[in-house]
Amino acid sequence: MEIDKQIELIKRGSSDFIGEEELRKKLRTGKPLIIKWGADPSAPDLHLGHMVVLKKLRLFQDLGHKVVFIIGDFTGMIGDPSGKSETRKPLSKEEVKKNAKTYQDQVFKVLDKRKTEVVFNSKWLSKMDLASVMKLMGQYTVARMLERGDFKERFRQNREISVVEFLYPLLQGYDSVETGSDVELGGHDQIFNILVGRELQKAYGKDQQAVLTMPLLEGTDGSMKMSKSLGNYIGFTEPAKDIFGKTMSIPDELMVKYYELLTGLSNKELADITEGLKTGSLHPKEAKVLLGKILVEYFYGKDEAEKAEKEFDLVFKNKRLPENIPLKTFDVNEKVPITKLLVMSGLVDSTSEAKRKIEEGGVKINEQKITDKNMSFDLKDEITISVGKRKHARVKCV
Repeated sequence: MEIDKQIELIKRGSSDFIGEEELRKKLRTGKPLIIKWGADPSAPDLHLGHMVVLKKLRLFQDLGHKVVFIIGDFTGMIGDPSGKSETRKPLSKEEVKKNAKTYQDQVFKVLDKRKTEVVFNSKWLSKMDLASVMKLMGQYTVARMLERGDFKERFRQNREISVVEFLYPLLQGYDSVETGSDVELGGHDQIFNILVGRELQKAYGKDQQAVLTMPLLEGTDGSMKMSKSLGNYIGFTEPAKDIFGKTMSIPDELMVKYYELLTGLSNKELADITEGLKTGSLHPKEAKVLLGKILVEYFYGKDEAEKAEKEFDLVFKNKRLPENIPLKTFDVNEKVPITKLLVMSGLVDSTSEAKRKIEEGGVKINEQKITDKNMSFDLKDEITISVGKRKHARVKCV
């Protein structure tokens, strides 16, 4: 593919693109580039917010380049301070190891495993002696570090900033020195750390990497960055019906952004959807249905995408319970409180969440709304529990 076309595809949807001329020179050589992406395994579950960067990495692979996926098992024990208002709690080695395994299982739902090299940055960081660390720290000043928005704000508010947090971007940047990366990708909130990598490469006599960052994706609430902790996420491993159903709840004004960042549609197809939504010739619901099917098909295939759409229509249009609700059996000989039953059924994570869902009017037993948090149920006869419109379970005692 001609270089101008490659650059056009690389830049599409990005927030920051630094080092374009240097990248063009490297592309002219015809040699496969090293594309760096690093992730600290602080949270094991990936969602569509992560997919924004992963899709761009996959584009580089499709253009013939190699992705070096750095798992920050060493830096993960420090914790990335990006965007944080206070010092993060370090992860244990056991947590890092467990999360890293889950991370790898999920990234290859998007990345081409054959064109990906997975490395752990403890391979070089754990071997650095004090002299090497002092040399690394000498490349940056405290004033430069305080240019970071989150550090600057915490300093202004007299909030604690540990010295080890200043070390974090230097260690992440040193990964670029070790890998000899030609391009580093990340979310827009990672721009400072990625630029440190570019500058450290120069300081250590290496060619500088180009910097490409992608926008942060708002979650299904339409305002906050997609995050599992905020509950506004669409996860990689969620059932097809949940991916489709959550997509249908995305605010209309985010449709174009989701299409641009998460799909492989051509510029013309994107322009047609944008124009259709603007003029009203394409209803937002139709756009969401198409997007939902694209996302489900990506993870589960075309048949599951069609099935998810039909089940959504069954539940939301016809107000009927979905088919094939799983049956869960429990060995109990007494009545079970509703809050405990919701947790046992896997429909909520805690009794406090169960109480909140009941207070919000989101819990039904056999399609009848439950308002009493102190109710108990005899499970000799099978009952169907619903939490919201997407979570259901059939339960009885054995």
